[in-house]
Amino acid sequence: MAEQERRDNILLEVRGLKKYFPIQRGLLRRTVGYVRAVDDVSLYVREGETLGLVGESGCGKTTTGRCIIRLYEPTAGQIHFKTTALSPNGDPQMVDLLSLDKERMKTVRREMAMIFQDPINSLNPRMTVFDIIAEPMEIHGMGRGPEVEETVVRLLEHVGLRPEHMLRYPHEFSGGQRQRIGIARALALNPRLVICDEPVSALDVSIQAQTLNLLLDLQKDFGLSYIFIAHDLSVVQHVSDRVAVMYVGKVVEVADVEHLYSRPLHPYTEALLSAVPKPDPLYKSERILMQGDVADPANPPSGCYFHPRCRYAQPICEREAPEFRELEPDHWVACHRAGELHLKGV
Repeated sequence: MAEQERRDNILLEVRGLKKYFPIQRGLLRRTVGYVRAVDDVSLYVREGETLGLVGESGCGKTTTGRCIIRLYEPTAGQIHFKTTALSPNGDPQMVDLLSLDKERMKTVRREMAMIFQDPINSLNPRMTVFDIIAEPMEIHGMGRGPEVEETVVRLLEHVGLRPEHMLRYPHEFSGGQRQRIGIARALALNPRLVICDEPVSALDVSIQAQTLNLLLDLQKDFGLSYIFIAHDLSVVQHVSDRVAVMYVGKVVEVADVEHLYSRPLHPYTEALLSAVPKPDPLYKSERILMQGDVADPANPPSGCYFHPRCRYAQPICEREAPEFRELEPDHWVACHRAGELHLKGV
């Protein structure tokens, strides 16, 4: 019964998602290979929760988010989303986003939004704040005239800006204020799922805290679900309910935030957490230094992609890709030795 309730509460479920970018060379632009930016990713997001998506730069976090919302067309996989936009009576139903045509996908996209990493380049410098926030409503035909203005004013107040700001241009604001404008634009259509693509990485530390607290408050006020993409593990720990760890296009571990940070079961997660600074001058960290470089997604190693840098690697790791399996309730790991290391308390 508990398992069924857990399944009913899922808002988004991604299965076997892949995104390969072709490598083209020569005058005829022949395809000579592919960059496996996202390579067989599976994850899910429950209603009202925040799933953190972490990993080193270039591991495919942003590409995963853009594929989910179909800003990039995936190469393969399934993306099931619980939507009310396609139901005549407003009842939620699970649909595979990759099976939808352009018009139906536009309808469903009302319930999905994205906050982009760069608050400068993600806003059109020739548009006023009013035009930026109102544009999604105009595209989807949701409200006109005074109704749109009332909505823009309400959203600005929700994100901590004043109504008179809507007549200004993006260059007249600080970085933190520009990100608040981006957040208000993301909320314009009252979405159910918001993909936050490193929304605080370009901000000062003090502004980061304000923005994170704003996102948490908005989640409560609007009943939002987040996919929070970041490389700062401290930030992810603060905002997330569960965390998915990516390495070279693959998800290698998923668990609730408490279990992942206290007892990681994948060597890559363990190494990442060992690098997080502790605010205690007496604490002596046991830093795990990974050897070698991050694998090339255009020419990944055989077997487990992490085995050239793993201190627990065995011959099987080089030969066979590990299965993504559930070792503990709601704790998934892709590692041949995860169960063994877990029992040993490593």
